[in-house]
Amino acid sequence: MSKSTKLPGADPPIPVSRQYRPLKFTGLLSDLCFIFKHPRSSIKVGRGKTIPPAFRERLMLAVIAVYGCRFCSWAHTGAALRSGMAEDEISGILIGSVDNCPPEEAIAVLYAQHWADSDGRPDHEAVERLEQMYDAETARVIDTILHIIRIGNYIGIGYERLLNRISFNSRGR
Repeated sequence: MSKSTKLPGADPPIPVSRQYRPLKFTGLLSDLCFIFKHPRSSIKVGRGKTIPPAFRERLMLAVIAVYGCRFCSWAHTGAALRSGMAEDEISGILIGSVDNCPPEEAIAVLYAQHWADSDGRPDHEAVERLEQMYDAETARVIDTILHIIRIGNYIGIGYERLLNRISFNSRGR
């Protein structure tokens, strides 16, 4: 006979909907405009020919950590593992730590976190630091990646909200 861990008189936990960082429609428009204004960079990023896959996934995970889209988190955690990233590093980035990142990429990952925290409007000093650390083309590619992943977060979070609404919030997540 197994022991019950339920305390007498304790109520079962009430499912709570996931809380996401508020995303504004103007941000989505801004990201789409950025992609259309920088087609060469967007195409290069889409083809995966710009920076190493693990570096790209570090940037994406940093943005996901801020916005919290579980679909993006699931997909990019898998992609990060396939790119050779260690589980400890992935976990660290998802909680906001760059301790396990390669030193030459840590500045970009911190920039990505700041970029997402500031809703795509980073401080001038952060932009300058990024441009000092990387050449102009790499800095543009980094910005493009950040805009692309935020579009993905908009889609994923919107999809999650739609699922909750049509299920009358019975999904409880």
